[in-house]
Amino acid sequence: MDFTVGSALNFGWETFKQRPWFFIGASVVIVIAYLVVGGVSTGINAALGGSSEEPTLIGSSVNFGLSTLVGMGAIAFYLAAHDNPDTVELSALWHPQPFLRFLGASILTGLAVGIGFVLLVVPGIIALLFFMFTTLIVIDRGLGPIEAMQESMRIGRGFRWPLLGLIVLLALILIVGAVALLVGLLVAMPVTTLAFVHAYRVLSAKAGLAPAAADARLGS
Repeated sequence: MDFTVGSALNFGWETFKQRPWFFIGASVVIVIAYLVVGGVSTGINAALGGSSEEPTLIGSSVNFGLSTLVGMGAIAFYLAAHDNPDTVELSALWHPQPFLRFLGASILTGLAVGIGFVLLVVPGIIALLFFMFTTLIVIDRGLGPIEAMQESMRIGRGFRWPLLGLIVLLALILIVGAVALLVGLLVAMPVTTLAFVHAYRVLSAKAGLAPAAADARLGS
């Protein structure tokens, strides 16, 4: 199967249409989870004399840790939804392992992209394209941060321009979804995420990675 921006977006839309209310419900759960995390960290900051503008170290740490768990669950859910859209359940949103590897990968990729954008915009875009699949690989394959970053670079080799086009298009869809109020965003979130995961799956297969290993990983 060849990778194109159109094929990835089409997959996301067609998969969403199979169970639209289920995917909208999953989006609601994810949004609520992030809101709860924000509420908990705000409460901790207030109790310790901090604020949203000046959060405490404990409040910030709790926010980062809990947000990481929510992000891990969202990635695991959409990997499972891509592979088994008819049978995936909301329970797939709970996927706390491997926490430390995911945390490390998130920090390293965030630093790489952030430093790239601070120095010059182009290095930031390049870093984003290099490491865009890193956290998916950690959840999917259980690799460490450095290995996952290297693997992300490998599977995207030769497809940088199409991947850049995909990122831009998915970002525009999310913006339009946000403008169309909450309902639009609840549709845009699953469609764009499924399209992104599809790009990862197709490029992984082209790079010689068997999907069976991924399914086994997610099921553990």
